[in-house]
Amino acid sequence: MITVRNLKKYYGRGNSQVKALDGIDLDVARGEFAAIVGASGSGKTTLLNIIGGLDIPTEGEVTVDGVNLAGLREEQLAVFRRKKIGFIFQNYNLVPTLTVKENILFPLDLDGSVVDHGLLAEIVNLLGLEEKMQVYPAALSGGQQQRTAIARALISKPSVILADEPTGNLDSRNGQNVAGLLKMTAHLYHRTLVMITHNQELAQLADRILYMITSRNLNE
Repeated sequence: MITVRNLKKYYGRGNSQVKALDGIDLDVARGEFAAIVGASGSGKTTLLNIIGGLDIPTEGEVTVDGVNLAGLREEQLAVFRRKKIGFIFQNYNLVPTLTVKENILFPLDLDGSVVDHGLLAEIVNLLGLEEKMQVYPAALSGGQQQRTAIARALISKPSVILADEPTGNLDSRNGQNVAGLLKMTAHLYHRTLVMITHNQELAQLADRILYMITSRNLNE
């Protein structure tokens, strides 16, 4: 499902060059839930952004669901993201002027896709958002906003869900609830899930935990 080979991402030049990623190899199987854990600055978000087509590597190859990202132009990457990837961010990234329902359906509106109303009803019921569909994000709790973001990520039937610290703005209890819902929905709909987290307890929910370390850690 996801194959990463010799992935490198460098910023700057010469003595000021920063190596965000320096030769990453990674395989994530279809339907697997993989958690990526590492210290701040270890390149976790950079890796996730490259897998999702939001960033371009300095070197290396990324293949997602049979698509080699290296050969795609920017407009093709945009289509790839809409068709293949469901993103869930720490800050929810909901549109404040849209209702919960409108936020969930936003990816379909962008792509001009037909709404699968049966799937919408199923996801909304599963995530407990039935009573919130006409509410705006400002009136939601943090947990409800993140559940809305999960629903938005699922509605376009992506092959892969990428979650970047999805519980980072939630308290411990809500964080556990959201992470549990994320795992349940990914397995229910057979989606490959890659989650970045600094929380070891949440990482234990994953099928596999991957640790990223910096070169400085290697030398210590």
